[in-house]
Amino acid sequence: MKKITVSTVFVVFLLTLLTVSSATGCTTMLITKGATEDGSVIVSHSDDNDLMDERIVYVPAMDHEKGETRSVYCSAAAMGEFPEYRCFLYPRMVADGRGPAYMGDEPSIALGTIPQVSHTYAYFDGNYGIMNEHQLMFGECTDGAKITAKPEPGKRIFYSSELSRVALERCRTAREAIALMGSLIEEYGYYGTGETLPVADTEEGWIMEMAPSPEGVGGLWVAKRVPDGEMFVGANEFRIREVDRDDPDMMVGKELFPVAEKHGWWKPSDGPLDWLRTVSLGEYNHPYYSLRRVWRAFSLAAPSSELSPWVEDGYTKAYPFSIKPDKKLSVRDVMAIHRDHYEGTEFDLTKGVAAGPFGYPDRFYGPYDGKGDVGDPKRKLDGAWERPISVTYCGYAFVNQARGWLPDPIGGIMWLGLDKPADTVFIPFFVGVESLPDSVETCDTSLFSRDSAWWAFNFVSNWAGLRYDAIHGDIVSRREAMETGFLEKLKEVEKEAMEINRKNPEELAGFLTSFCDENAGRTVDGWWDFSEELIVKYDDGFINVGQMGTEAGYPMEWLKTTSWPEGPTEYGKR
Repeated sequence: MKKITVSTVFVVFLLTLLTVSSATGCTTMLITKGATEDGSVIVSHSDDNDLMDERIVYVPAMDHEKGETRSVYCSAAAMGEFPEYRCFLYPRMVADGRGPAYMGDEPSIALGTIPQVSHTYAYFDGNYGIMNEHQLMFGECTDGAKITAKPEPGKRIFYSSELSRVALERCRTAREAIALMGSLIEEYGYYGTGETLPVADTEEGWIMEMAPSPEGVGGLWVAKRVPDGEMFVGANEFRIREVDRDDPDMMVGKELFPVAEKHGWWKPSDGPLDWLRTVSLGEYNHPYYSLRRVWRAFSLAAPSSELSPWVEDGYTKAYPFSIKPDKKLSVRDVMAIHRDHYEGTEFDLTKGVAAGPFGYPDRFYGPYDGKGDVGDPKRKLDGAWERPISVTYCGYAFVNQARGWLPDPIGGIMWLGLDKPADTVFIPFFVGVESLPDSVETCDTSLFSRDSAWWAFNFVSNWAGLRYDAIHGDIVSRREAMETGFLEKLKEVEKEAMEINRKNPEELAGFLTSFCDENAGRTVDGWWDFSEELIVKYDDGFINVGQMGTEAGYPMEWLKTTSWPEGPTEYGKR
């Protein structure tokens, strides 16, 4: 094969990246059992997806006949839509073989098939796989890579989304999942962007990272175990560095070293292969787009580390692969990190001119914002916004817990937050349910609907932009009461569930499903009621509490920055 030069890599990267939105990206975390307050393993993920398919879907367990095949579908989460495969932003997939939620009239066209197994496990699914009935769970974030490849039937049929789903269907442990996904990448090929997948079970957590290969087939991957007692954060940049094939806490794809050497990306005389440098150009979009979030999450969990927010470049080693939190983290602590806008730091997005009079932290991307990779020497940046962990274009976030001291159906729990993490409520769902509520499995972002839970939270989050300082305070008060109530209620529910599991285990799934349906229903209905309260309370720029039309105006500090001081305060020309 003709040797691919660095300039060719840039061309391939830039041409394929034209189909990728500059604003997308995710933040993902893995907290090991030794670093959590209750001894659970936690995996979290914010799917910052620009109004894609926001449905969270239950895929049931299934039995399959000998000789059956499993279709592998294209993903719009990788590089945008591929109409030739009926691959769209919404719906993400139409496939009768994936359960009722994915059925439809115009099936997606498979990129290829793999042999099916006799039994597949039930799991929660989004734009990427989430968690299965055996408490195996995934996170995800997209990364820049030197090669960004389109799908090719027969050559490159897997992206991380379908890889995670196959693993959830077939595996019980993180190690099994990584071994399976690695073999699928090498046999059937990997397309799309670079990817980071936290993979964890009740005992341990691993980080698997992957990238397309310049060979046109197969793919490159590596995985590293997160030490117990520590937490990992990924934010749209590869996080694994030196690769040691003899390290028992690493797994390495068989193609990585020979392909990297063949294409001039690494040679033995360079010393240990640096995964980030070898397969990527560093951060993408703009400097600190990724690294600032890693710094912030680590600093919130371990302030004693005194990490600097400033680094020399995108290949810095200033931030470790994982870190030990100053105190053991609770599930609410992880939710809080996902809700952050750098409050209280020099990067606080609720401060400054761009935040407006009411401290609005969201920034809207436009055609003048950076695209491509920071490592591209042809890029020009006229400016950039700080990229926080919580963003307005987040479609959903979750905080998964695997609790090994409980039976799988009760131990596995997905805390689901629809829309922007800072303005949502994280609702608990046990993995032992038989289904998810219709309101959670329903969402077309192009069609407003009160039947969709996502639209309830999206509406309130957008409404908060009217007067963020006040409305966000109302949101915080309401969500805190709800989430605190969930934690208290779960103690009672889990106690009853354990008794049912002991006496009548066949009734457990129905019990858990009923609780989750009713709890989610009350929450979503309550949030719609809350939205109507906010409409009235903040109507027409007033704060209508006790008396309609109570003037609030603007903060004096902000008024001084406007034309207000030079306004018409007297007659005559000034």
